[in-house]
Amino acid sequence: MGAGGDVSTKIDLIAEKSVFEILKKNSFDPDVVGEECGFIEGKDNGLVVMDGVDGTTNANCGLPFYCCSLAYSPDTNLKSVTDAVVFNLVSGDLYHASLSKGSFMNEKKIQTAKEPSLSIKEMVIGLNISGLSEHHFLSISKLVSSISHVRHLGANALELCYFARGAIDAYIDIRDKIRAIDMAACYLIAKEAGGLIFDTSGKELNTNLSVNSRMSFIAVANIPMYDWIINLIR
Repeated sequence: MGAGGDVSTKIDLIAEKSVFEILKKNSFDPDVVGEECGFIEGKDNGLVVMDGVDGTTNANCGLPFYCCSLAYSPDTNLKSVTDAVVFNLVSGDLYHASLSKGSFMNEKKIQTAKEPSLSIKEMVIGLNISGLSEHHFLSISKLVSSISHVRHLGANALELCYFARGAIDAYIDIRDKIRAIDMAACYLIAKEAGGLIFDTSGKELNTNLSVNSRMSFIAVANIPMYDWIINLIR
């Protein structure tokens, strides 16, 4: 059982071990927080937040959509993340961002879909409803019936990178279950690509970068899109 409460699989443990080996090889010993290892105190400044495999179920089932995510922060909250990497373990695509320097897929700069060519009803909305409570299901039902294209691919970090590159117009997870560990890297990548990420009260998303921190969020390319979504789910 991992520190995050989920059953640790072999692929999770191998991926996390690889990250520690890379840090050691580069003589870098920061604090580390991970879904499997929990919190490990280091000797150097800063915090590395890692999810060795996001989309473990996909990987174990042979579904080709899962990734590794790493983020660095000089502090212990989500908004303080300064560097991020999400690596698509299937395609080999590397998404990365540094604070105030933009977001990239491999070496190509990426940007959210600021002005979708489709009507709101025809936009592609990423929506994680896995294990959704009855209360949250009722909240989201009006939204689902108002749009034509809903997607959930099974790896939140990678899906937010698809949002960052404009392939998905918005991404929503209101289950109060997504971990800060899962969000740390893709949060910065989406923000640096021009995305706006709010909690369900309309505040800019922020939380403590601990293994037990969980949240809900709405990621959009512009304020009118957020207003449209929030009016449907309230």
